[in-house]
Amino acid sequence: MNTKLKYQEGYRYQVYEDVLVQTALRGYTVVHDFFSLSPEGLLIIRRGYAWDGASGRFTLQTKTNRRGSLVHDVLYQAMRLGLLPQECFHAANAELRRICIEDGMWKFRADYYFSAVEKFGDAFAQVQPDVVLIAP
Repeated sequence: MNTKLKYQEGYRYQVYEDVLVQTALRGYTVVHDFFSLSPEGLLIIRRGYAWDGASGRFTLQTKTNRRGSLVHDVLYQAMRLGLLPQECFHAANAELRRICIEDGMWKFRADYYFSAVEKFGDAFAQVQPDVVLIAP
């Protein structure tokens, strides 16, 4: 029996029920405990998945960026874990823009988000292990 608490920092939101999103990412199969992506582009994010919302120095948390940030974070995590190839970087960023506009964000603001993740997001999509912290 493990008595140590293992946890990860940096989360603000948690999915309450499964979320299904049709994406433009076709031809990939991703299976993870908290999300999956079908070859037809259907992304399923399972209850319990936690994410930090929209990130960035001047970013506000709004209803128009919440779902987009969720999908974007899942796709970046899949790339970090090596479940999706790095060639999906631009498509993940485009999904953020598309979903934000679909959810009511002004196109100008969505274009700004897209430009920011295109310019600064690459390091957050590179393959790297998740950091797990241990409390005494």
